[in-house]
Amino acid sequence: MLRFTLRRLFVSIFILLGALFIVYNLVAISKDPLADILESTAPNKEQLIAARVELLQLDVPAPARFFLWLGGILGFFIPTFDDPNGLFGFLGNNFSMGVNIANQDVGPLIASAVGQTLQLVTAATLIAVVIGVAVGVTTALRQYSGYDYTVTFLSFLTYSLPIFFVAVLLKQYMAIGFNDFLQDPEIPIPLLVLIGVIMGFIFMSIIGGPAKTRATVFGAGAVGTIAILFGMELLDWFRNPGLGTVLIIVLGLATVLLTAALTVGLSHRRNLIVTGAVAVVGGALWYPLQFAMTNEIGAWFPIALIVVFTVIAWFVGKYFGGLDKRNVASNAAIVGFVVSLLLVIDRVMQTWSGYYDQTGGRPIATVGASSPQLGSDPSIWLQMLDGFTHLLLPTIAIMVISIASYSRYSRSSLLEIMNQDYVRTARAKGLPERTVVMRHALRNSLIPITTIVAADVGAIISGAIVTEQIFGWRAMGSIFSESLRNVDLNPLMGYILVTAALTVIFNLIADILYSVLDPRIRLS
Repeated sequence: MLRFTLRRLFVSIFILLGALFIVYNLVAISKDPLADILESTAPNKEQLIAARVELLQLDVPAPARFFLWLGGILGFFIPTFDDPNGLFGFLGNNFSMGVNIANQDVGPLIASAVGQTLQLVTAATLIAVVIGVAVGVTTALRQYSGYDYTVTFLSFLTYSLPIFFVAVLLKQYMAIGFNDFLQDPEIPIPLLVLIGVIMGFIFMSIIGGPAKTRATVFGAGAVGTIAILFGMELLDWFRNPGLGTVLIIVLGLATVLLTAALTVGLSHRRNLIVTGAVAVVGGALWYPLQFAMTNEIGAWFPIALIVVFTVIAWFVGKYFGGLDKRNVASNAAIVGFVVSLLLVIDRVMQTWSGYYDQTGGRPIATVGASSPQLGSDPSIWLQMLDGFTHLLLPTIAIMVISIASYSRYSRSSLLEIMNQDYVRTARAKGLPERTVVMRHALRNSLIPITTIVAADVGAIISGAIVTEQIFGWRAMGSIFSESLRNVDLNPLMGYILVTAALTVIFNLIADILYSVLDPRIRLS
């Protein structure tokens, strides 16, 4: 694998350098970076022109100027031992991306912007992959059902919508509308019934079955939804949200049943006992953690809590898993991760009322990546909540279209795999349908999805340009649009370099994942 990785990186570097050279020269000849000064009537026009020519080295031909820019990038690897601030104390001190048209160092601008863009793109991509694959698999298993037709219609609908239109709708209804609702969080009875009916239809289409079963599921889903929303309204949950130990345990046990149904089956008693114990113990930790998760702790605590509890849950499953300890350990780790994540989410929810007051009763943000009114030293929980409220709308805007495409790809891929000879052989051996789908068909059907996700990274970042503009994020999208408008080559090339490097990295990860998903593939 090491030889394969090094070989791929070696080839990718030359492809990347060639692409950067072509883009640099094409942009350089597309427009004159002195156009704004030449059109001005400033009395010191000649001095301004001379200053910009010197600043951006415009007296050097574009091909040669590219290699000057590239030399600044490669300066990262030139060691210097007189400055201890570099990487490992001697690397990175000579790194430079040049300056922009306003004489600002491009490196810090890119570093600040790429963090926000990656935060947005990573969240949207991960959620879109999980939901898209899950929806695609279920529609493939329920082919030509009402659920399949409904998802197909919604997929084509959302995929055809321009991202700016989705973003505007989200700002209007999920931000402005929901913030207005929070002023007086009461759901009108007709709307409550309508939501219940819609959820009943959704549950009915997913479960399917005979008419009697569908009617029962519809009624239970509608009544349950209405009851939950009515209870949330009575408890003023929208203004003071939280999970609590009981709800965390319930959600943990639901995760236990889901993981068991997808992997070892609900008849596997040892798995249910071990993973159920993990869920109950994790939920019970809610009480002591209320004293530990104070406002003074750092960002390391929630991460450490999730990692440590997940690892402990894995060891518990490994030790008590019996003959099937591998599957039990995996399921226990999943349950441990979900429960510990719910504990963190509950703690973040507890800051909602204070955050609501600090934002003037408008907690769902429509502009920017953070709220300036949080003070100079907000707690980690308040920062997490603030980040969530600012990430919510742009993440959904990017995610909606990605889910539509991933669900269609997953559906078609699984349908093709289900007709393969080895799947028929697995069924002929008498294996349960769960084992046939999850162990034999699903893994192979994920190979095309892995390729698509890796190739989509650049496209998703490009889509984030529009999203960032609509939601007022000062990230990579704004750098790209401003530098392209001003023919500002250095920040533009910084954007392209980061995007291309991420695409190369994700494609390399995809190649490695191929061997994980299909043992027949060897990296050599």
